[in-house]
Amino acid sequence: MKGSSDVHAPFNVSIPDLQERLAAQQYVADYGLAVSLFLALRLGRPLFLEGEAGVGKTALASAIAAALDTDLIRLQCYEGLDVTHAVYEWDYARQLVELRILEASRDLDRATARRELYSDAFLIKRPLLQSIDPARTRPAVLLIDEIDRADEEFEGYLLELLAEFQITIPEFGTVRATEPPIVVLTSNRTREVHDALRRRCLYQWIEYPSFEKELAIVRARVPHAAVRLATQVTALVQGLRAMELYKRPGVSETLDWAAALAALDRETLDPEIVEATLGVALKSRDDIDAVRGDVLASLVARAATR
Repeated sequence: MKGSSDVHAPFNVSIPDLQERLAAQQYVADYGLAVSLFLALRLGRPLFLEGEAGVGKTALASAIAAALDTDLIRLQCYEGLDVTHAVYEWDYARQLVELRILEASRDLDRATARRELYSDAFLIKRPLLQSIDPARTRPAVLLIDEIDRADEEFEGYLLELLAEFQITIPEFGTVRATEPPIVVLTSNRTREVHDALRRRCLYQWIEYPSFEKELAIVRARVPHAAVRLATQVTALVQGLRAMELYKRPGVSETLDWAAALAALDRETLDPEIVEATLGVALKSRDDIDAVRGDVLASLVARAATR
C-alpha cells in the first residue's frame, strides 16, 4: 500500500482549485467542504458525508469524478445488500464449461484445475472490486451511497476496504489497489452507522445551504430560469424548511421546482402556480395539506418581496 502522502498524487490540487473545478461542474462547495475533500485526497482517507436527503451528498461524488476527469463507480446500498452484488461473484456457467474441458485433459492435476477455475478470467467484479482493480492507472471515485440503508454486517465487510484498500477473496487471494480509489460514503441517518466505520473516515456534515448559497446553486444548475424566479423559488423553499414538515425539501427539490416553473414560462411566483406545482417540492400528502391555503399564500407573498 502506498504512503498516505502520495496516495492520490495524480490529483495534486489546491483547495481553491478544487472549488473552481467543482464550480465548473455546477457544484457550489463552501470552504469547509472543500477542505475536507482536499484532506481526503491528500491523506488518502475515505470521506463520510452525512446530512438530510437532498443536500447534495451524492451530487458531490459525481462532481468530484467529473472535476478530476476520472471514473465514478457507484454502489447503491439497500437492505439485504450482499457480497455477490457489492464485491464479486464467480461466473459459474463458464466455470462449469471449463471444468468439463479440464476433466477431459487427463494430465491436469486437481491443484492446477482449481487455479484455472478460480482465476481472474472467471471473476465477475462488482463495484467495490472494480474500484481497487490493480489494472487501474488512475484512481476512480467510489461512491458508497446511503450506507445507512445497508445491514450492519455489510458495514463490517467494508472495514478492510476502507482501511487497507484491499479485499480478500477466499478462493482467489487478496486484491490490493495500485491506485486506491477516492471513497465517498453518504448517509441520511436513517440509522446510526457504527463507530468502527466512522473512525476510518474523515467526516463532514452537510447542512441545508444558506439563502445566498442555495441561490448560487440554482443559478448555476438552472441557468435558463429567470433571475427573479430563481430568487423567489429559493426563498420559498427556505420558508418551507422552517416549517414542521414530515419531509423538508432539499436542494434537489429547489432545482426541480425552478426548472419546472421555467418550463412553464414563469418569471415570478404566484399562489396559483405554486399550489399547482407543490408536488415537485413536497413528497408527502400531509405536508402538502399542511401548507395549502393561507400558509402557502403567506409564504409566496414573503418570497415575492425578494
